[in-house]
Amino acid sequence: MFGYYFKLGLRSLRRNPALTALMVLTLAIGVAASVSTLTILHMMSGDPIPSKSERLFVPQFDNGGLDGYTPGAEPDDMQMSYQDAANLLRGGQGERRTAMYGVQLPIEPPRKDMSAFKSNGIAPTRDFFAMFDVPFLHGQAWSEQDEERGADVVVLGRAMSEKLFGDANPIGQRLTLMGNPYTVVGVTDTWKPLTRYYKLVGGGHPGQGEEFFIPFSSAIRHETGHSGSMSCSSNRESGYANLLASECTWIQFWFETRSSADRAELQTYIDNYASEQRKLGRMQRNAPNALYNVMEWMEKLKVVGNDSKLSAWLAFAFLVLCLVNTIGLLLAKFSVRATEVGIRRALGASRGDIFRQFLIETGVIGLAGGLLGLALSFGALALIGMQSARMAAAARMDWQMLALTFVMSIAAAVIAGLLPTWRACKVTPAIQLKSQ
Repeated sequence: MFGYYFKLGLRSLRRNPALTALMVLTLAIGVAASVSTLTILHMMSGDPIPSKSERLFVPQFDNGGLDGYTPGAEPDDMQMSYQDAANLLRGGQGERRTAMYGVQLPIEPPRKDMSAFKSNGIAPTRDFFAMFDVPFLHGQAWSEQDEERGADVVVLGRAMSEKLFGDANPIGQRLTLMGNPYTVVGVTDTWKPLTRYYKLVGGGHPGQGEEFFIPFSSAIRHETGHSGSMSCSSNRESGYANLLASECTWIQFWFETRSSADRAELQTYIDNYASEQRKLGRMQRNAPNALYNVMEWMEKLKVVGNDSKLSAWLAFAFLVLCLVNTIGLLLAKFSVRATEVGIRRALGASRGDIFRQFLIETGVIGLAGGLLGLALSFGALALIGMQSARMAAAARMDWQMLALTFVMSIAAAVIAGLLPTWRACKVTPAIQLKSQ
């Protein structure tokens, strides 16, 4: 019986192929636009490290001066000073802790056929790799001894390694950074928190997969400046000495606790630390000290900006508009088939038989529109992923979003087709035939 009604529905749709194609295309465009946009937004705003996001915290102190300060105002800098970072590293609070900052350094490749170039990287402490579950393709992070003596070692991102050394294992190879020879000790594999949220872990620019990591102590020893902006007191001379001054905020700091329940203990620790620094005269403002986990920090940094959220709403509105247009076309198509309903009922067809026929017919329209929309969505995401490595990491199909829009397209088609059918079935066949 299903096969009979399915063939009957297809025959009915072929009566007006232009109208059928228009309905299917309208649904497909709405599904494709909403799925691709909402998928990217969902991926960009998702938890980059779900296994640890509730245990990783960024502290924030207010190191600003009293000039122009309004009590209760939010701190105007989201990083901290070198002196505070060094103190917190020595404090040993939490299971792990890391200080880091973004750098941009000239790289002289070991290959003769490649010219020197600049690249963005991060200068973290050793715990950084374990804290953020950084996967390694070759080698490992530098040792504690390397960190203590500020050794000139480097961990390369996968794309950077392939750019410099091809597919070969570069462990033990050397390259020149800032005019100093650095030994490669590790190569990281593709890593979502970096490729998707470079600012989240201290990078000054969006990551493209061509990153490198040098020890925090090595960067300090070589007086390596910050790649991004920094806030420094104007009453000191410029230069590297100013970077190490307590008034200069340029470092990002992270704690990892054993569990999310340790947040209160960590908050008490940073409050006590800030209180001690105020007594020493270093922190002049009596502002509350903030503590952010990963998702809160992403919100603070506005990783997903208002423009992206507006785009998502516009995409959803476009889907609704396409569904409304499809519903209008279906209502018009099925409203004129009251005569067909009357004839079939007069010949002995039950209301259930008629509903099953029209249900299959409208379902085919919704299913065809959804499948075409799915194909267009994959095409759109593939084109977006070709633009950059960062977008490729985000442009992955979100099946929940797909299921939602797929169900909406089929539901809209079914409801729009069955509503006039239900009205026609309520009329007595004899009256319906007489009126037609």
